[in-house]
Amino acid sequence: MTRRAFDPGQCPVGRTLERVGDTWSLMILRDAFQGLTRFDQFEQSLGVAPNILSKRLAALVEAGFLERRPYQQRPVRHDYVLTERGRDFGPVLTALMAFGNRHFASEGIASQIVEAATGLPAEPVMVDRRTGKPIDGPDFIYAAGPAAGPAVLDRVALVAAGRKG
Repeated sequence: MTRRAFDPGQCPVGRTLERVGDTWSLMILRDAFQGLTRFDQFEQSLGVAPNILSKRLAALVEAGFLERRPYQQRPVRHDYVLTERGRDFGPVLTALMAFGNRHFASEGIASQIVEAATGLPAEPVMVDRRTGKPIDGPDFIYAAGPAAGPAVLDRVALVAAGRKG
């Protein structure tokens, strides 16, 4: 039996990264958001080996980010279409793109999100839907949720102690 190198426990970041935390998987999701759906399209866009692409697509289907739909019978071929879960991941990819453009585009911005009507670059920020306040502002802190177990409660206490001191 193979042991996992990392157990995410109740951590939502760890649980998500277990499902999409690999570069190829994130690039497949990026391409799916841009409208690509077919194996050969992903292969051409990414320049990835077919065996790696097959494995990552299967994992994204199993994790519920993509749905496999036949579009041809002979031979059988499939589209890989974003599910509701996959579409819900869009803001994460947008945040990664904005972060990468801010911190790692030393040669200048090569790709970006723009407003369709004007062509002006978007400036993505994450806000609380309820208040409209930016999440990265001082009004928000890390806290335990209603189902928090001992490891989460310990981490919350550690973080709180670090804020005080």
